Amino acid sequence: MKIILTTTLVSLFSLSAAFAGPKEDVKAAAAKLAAAPCYTWTATTEIPGGNFTPAPVTGKCEKDGYAVLSQTREGNTTLAVMKGEKGVVKTEDGWKTAEELRAAAQGGGGGGGGGFMRGALLRSRPPAEEAGKIADKTKELAVADGMICGDLTEDGAKEQLSFGRGRPGGQAPEVKNAKGAVKYWVKDGQLVKMEVKVSGTFSRNGEDRDMTRTTIYEIKDVGSTKVEVPGEAKAKLGS
Repeated sequence: MKIILTTTLVSLFSLSAAFAGPKEDVKAAAAKLAAAPCYTWTATTEIPGGNFTPAPVTGKCEKDGYAVLSQTREGNTTLAVMKGEKGVVKTEDGWKTAEELRAAAQGGGGGGGGGFMRGALLRSRPPAEEAGKIADKTKELAVADGMICGDLTEDGAKEQLSFGRGRPGGQAPEVKNAKGAVKYWVKDGQLVKMEVKVSGTFSRNGEDRDMTRTTIYEIKDVGSTKVEVPGEAKAKLGS
């Protein structure tokens, strides 16, 4: 009886693994990347016909530790450091949290484009963290042409269009006709690339404007990346 029961349990576990779907594969690939000691990624964004296209973001992170992100535009580099849910960005007046950036902008002390870009950088997250969350916001994922791909739900597309987490203490912009799609590339069971494409209509000053945005994440130097964190940023984060 024990032999029969054991054999049955093994068979059930084998069947469960065999029928694991693409969404589970993506989550497993993201988890494997998250479990790596460290890695580097780049996030490149394209906004066809837009007035402004963000500069590429380069990130370096370590397991259960710090993530350092940088973005260079017109010779000026913006640097942000995150640990868990906390993050700070370097400004002319030292390292600031998102809340401090917003307070300075509301008080006339330095918002504008620079403040917006710094805030956007603080809302960025490592692809190992984003991949699984985005997979949960898909209608269905399928394997095609060597990748795992699928359409986002309307809520998932809206979330991406409003920068995923909105703004602490603020209100995310209203989005209509939100649509989106995601593609994942997995090698040796680990996430190596991800593409997120979203589109929607924003209302600004009483005028509707359509926007399409594509962001491509590419991962490299897994296990060999060196993460250097400025001491001032560590102190600001309280660690």
